[in-house]
Amino acid sequence: MGHAPHRRTRRRVWALGLAAAALCAGPVSSARAQNPSVIVTNPDARAFRAAVQRFAVARDDVDATAFREKLSAALEFSSVFTPIDEGAFLGPLQSEGLSATTPRCVDWTPIGADALVEGQFEGATGGEFAVEFRAIDVVRCRSALRKRYTGRVADADLIARKIADDIVGAFTGTPGVSSTELTFLSDRGGHTEVFVMEVDGTRARAVTRDRALKGFPNWSVDGSSIVYMSYQYRRLPQLFRIVRRGNAKAGRILQGLRPGTAVYRGVHAPDGDSLAVVVSIDGVPDLFRTDLTGNRPQRLTRNPAIDVSPSWSPDGGQLVFVSDRTGSPQLYIMNADGSGTRRLTFDGGYNSAPAWSPDGRWIAYEARLQGQFDIWLIDPMGQVNVPLVDHPRSDESPAWSPDSRKLAFHSTRRGRPDIYAVDVDGRNLVRLTQGEGANKQPHWGPRPQ
Repeated sequence: MGHAPHRRTRRRVWALGLAAAALCAGPVSSARAQNPSVIVTNPDARAFRAAVQRFAVARDDVDATAFREKLSAALEFSSVFTPIDEGAFLGPLQSEGLSATTPRCVDWTPIGADALVEGQFEGATGGEFAVEFRAIDVVRCRSALRKRYTGRVADADLIARKIADDIVGAFTGTPGVSSTELTFLSDRGGHTEVFVMEVDGTRARAVTRDRALKGFPNWSVDGSSIVYMSYQYRRLPQLFRIVRRGNAKAGRILQGLRPGTAVYRGVHAPDGDSLAVVVSIDGVPDLFRTDLTGNRPQRLTRNPAIDVSPSWSPDGGQLVFVSDRTGSPQLYIMNADGSGTRRLTFDGGYNSAPAWSPDGRWIAYEARLQGQFDIWLIDPMGQVNVPLVDHPRSDESPAWSPDSRKLAFHSTRRGRPDIYAVDVDGRNLVRLTQGEGANKQPHWGPRPQ
């Protein structure tokens, strides 16, 4: 296990850096992690190989070939499946309909298929369509999953990604994340705004247009809204909410706080009803817990140090955060009521931006090494601390996928910041934004409901 070289950083310098990050910007939880480890075996190996047929078509406005390509790409993105090239197929290239009988598995075992995916489109009207599919466990020669989706023809790509996630879940017990979205910041339009895109990098679109300085977008637990910091109100950092569905009110939130209070960040708690917020009291950032109105704030930290960057454990019982109370920014863990604080990181002189994995096993964070940031992983008890991403350019702002298999982060490895995704074992790095402006501070949304 490597150790980050120690670098002393004066508190005032770090405080100024945090202020700049706020302006420009950069979850077993309460239980001990059991035998955490990062295991890298064959870097080209995946758990399953899938033969994906072209689905039978009963209408002209659905492109079965394009649908198969999207479904195959989504399975590949999962890092669980490797799609088999249809040139290797011994069985039919196109599904022949979903009969009650299992397909001939002897047609698929010789090419090393673990799964066969077959399906059919059903006719519909008014721009709607239906698709039914079945995933066959070829090794056991039995159906592993059968399901039907309906939707608009315009949503065919999303349905293909949902099917891929279902198949991953049927074979591993945990659904995939190809149907999820990322929110992030981008200045591609000339001003920094909050954006949303599909997790494969497509359909990037701005969801704010106020041209104010902003940072730290954070999804709600159910994906219905996004909270972010903006200076659009009286030139003070405040929290605002973008509402995508439901009855929540969009706009500035936490209006119950004392007038003039600076709020630099908000992070949704797993209960969906409260936030951990970074609030500046007398010029020093501290952590509070509050409901979404700001009417019942509970102070969690109270000392002369700078306490920022909260991230919840998946059960909501703890928070990991950053503090310079020992002279340099380090990671700390405390109970959700502010009690039981303990230091987590001891290697390196500058550790920040923690993100607790949804399965509770890991906390990802930034470690500054020789003037740049790398992504590291540490278990919640601090027993294992290892680099995940190591590159000559800075990698920052780690954010976990809902299945804990991947992280998104932004990196300057191509000059301007772009959003990347990587497996938790460091494999399968992929760039998601394609060089339009500076793209940073990703946060991974939940699975669609």
